[in-house]
Amino acid sequence: MWDTVCFFVAILLFTYLLKQITSSEPNKIKFHSYFIVYYLYGCFFAAFLWPVFLFRPKDIRNARFGASLFMPINKLYNLKWELRNGEILSEDRGAVIVSNHQSSLDILGMFTIWDVIGKLAPIAKKEIFYVWPFGLAAYLAGVVFIDRNNAKAAYKTLQLTSEVMVKKKAKIWIFPEGTRKKDSGTKLLPFKKGAFAIAVAAQKPVIPLVYSPYYFIDEKKYVFDKGHVVIQCLEPVKTEGLTMEDVPELVERIRNQMEKAYKELTKEILTTLPPEYSHSLAITT
Repeated sequence: MWDTVCFFVAILLFTYLLKQITSSEPNKIKFHSYFIVYYLYGCFFAAFLWPVFLFRPKDIRNARFGASLFMPINKLYNLKWELRNGEILSEDRGAVIVSNHQSSLDILGMFTIWDVIGKLAPIAKKEIFYVWPFGLAAYLAGVVFIDRNNAKAAYKTLQLTSEVMVKKKAKIWIFPEGTRKKDSGTKLLPFKKGAFAIAVAAQKPVIPLVYSPYYFIDEKKYVFDKGHVVIQCLEPVKTEGLTMEDVPELVERIRNQMEKAYKELTKEILTTLPPEYSHSLAITT
């Protein structure tokens, strides 16, 4: 009897969930299911990839191959990524890429333009390493994990990673805000100095990269729609001749450039959306 009751309840629950997910109206279950599928997709492929990565552990070429497997997500969610000034990223040289951080989808954007960049070693918070099998696969693919709560240890890790820039002419990708920006304004969060200190120490350029706002995602209204994201590559900022005393000014200068570009992209997005389109974007001064 209890088997029958449990089966009946399971059917009702499955029917309810399916109805919510396939509904044309935004709802909490549908919204979170998009991200759950995204995460499960990554873990599924990571489970098969990490044994393969053992043949050349911590080789940054592994990550480039893994990134290519995420492209079907863009079609599934109907997401379009537009890279501007990509020729800057494609230059064969070591550099530090810094970008704004809005969502876990930023990683999908990184994966999408990976082929343009070529040799890349992303920097991630150490908590991601413990999300197995994805964290294990990422580690074996050359992703560098740092402890954001231990500034000295994080800087030491970045110093070791900077050798990749010099010896292999690879690029390091860091989100200097440290955590994602949750509000819809055009002000970026304060930048941490680590990425810029490493660029100065290695005398390598900093390449600012700005994602346009995710107007198609609204966490408060549980909206996850199709969307178009512009990834704007700004002009590289040279660090030759700079010293550690110049780092604070360098951080502030690049942050201002990126904030200005983000504000301009926000205005551009607002002018292209239909008047009736519901969004939470706001222009702040």
